[in-house]
Amino acid sequence: MTSALILLLVVLLVVYTFEYINGFHDTANAIATVVSTKVLTPRQALLLAASTNLVGAFCGTAVAKTIGSGMVDTNFVSTLTIFCAMLGGIIWNLLTWWFGMPSSSTHALVGGLCGATIASAGGKWDVLIWSKEKIDAKTGAVVGMDGLLHKVIIPMISSPIIGIIAGWLFMGFLFWLIRNWRPRTINSVFSKLQLASAGYMGFGHGLADAQKTMGVIALTLFTATEAGVFEHVPAWMSFLVTPTKDVVPWVKVSCALVMAAGTWAGGWRIIKTLGHKMVKMKPVHGFAAETTAASILVATGAMGMPVSTTHIITTSIMGVGAAKRWNSVRWSLVERIVWAWIMTIPATALLGYVFYRIISALQ
Repeated sequence: MTSALILLLVVLLVVYTFEYINGFHDTANAIATVVSTKVLTPRQALLLAASTNLVGAFCGTAVAKTIGSGMVDTNFVSTLTIFCAMLGGIIWNLLTWWFGMPSSSTHALVGGLCGATIASAGGKWDVLIWSKEKIDAKTGAVVGMDGLLHKVIIPMISSPIIGIIAGWLFMGFLFWLIRNWRPRTINSVFSKLQLASAGYMGFGHGLADAQKTMGVIALTLFTATEAGVFEHVPAWMSFLVTPTKDVVPWVKVSCALVMAAGTWAGGWRIIKTLGHKMVKMKPVHGFAAETTAASILVATGAMGMPVSTTHIITTSIMGVGAAKRWNSVRWSLVERIVWAWIMTIPATALLGYVFYRIISALQ
């Protein structure tokens, strides 16, 4: 077995590790509200999130294609590039998880990939695909825009804003709808409805986040195939050969299962931050936040935008809390969370860049 093939297998292991960590790091996004409102126990909520994550992961590849070919010049992406990108994302995820801060695994992956690719290109920033037209392969017509600006930066800014506004509006509508209901009736009805909204949120999380790792693996296998890594592999390893950047079925299945396993492992630190410390919620508030966030995730996933599940559910909770009462939101905690968001892409890009320079210098 060649050293290049060994490195490839190590990289795949690291990518799956990232997916597993993403599962338990972002578990809170799907279940924090349903746990904090005591509709489900943590274990029951984890089972619901794991199963719905699994379903969501099979329901699209638009985001995977963006990650695999829409952000950086793949001519400068090697197996080592992806290894360093994933390493940077994993370290950042573990660091923010340790401090209970709901940062974005999505942007950790994006930042790591950008930084490592710049390093592999000798510091050339033009390897980043900032903006380009998306051309239909059959008709040759322009059908949209690709690149970091349109698929990452603009959604990174707009989706949290949409989350907080939509959460506020939806919660306001529910307050008007239930204004004459008795408290017992409200809790009874929305405890049941929150089971559906939590499942919907789990589905949206699986649709949005599992695809990102699928895209990375597709890019890894394509890069290795182009580099001739698989020229002399045994017949039983021929399934690794991928002449295009398409997401093959076994990649979908493996990513979905690994994310579901990570989700089952749970992430109580972040659950406490989102579900208990930021806003005190009842089932009606949890239903509003989950429904709002999941709807945004499904819409952006269909458009191939790798948005942050963390940003969307967090800002939806903020919007719901603000509709309840402006000072019911702990804005000092929100400020800390926002700073973690701002730092994610620069921090992981720097980590990916440094890891690549160090490892390549040692070779």
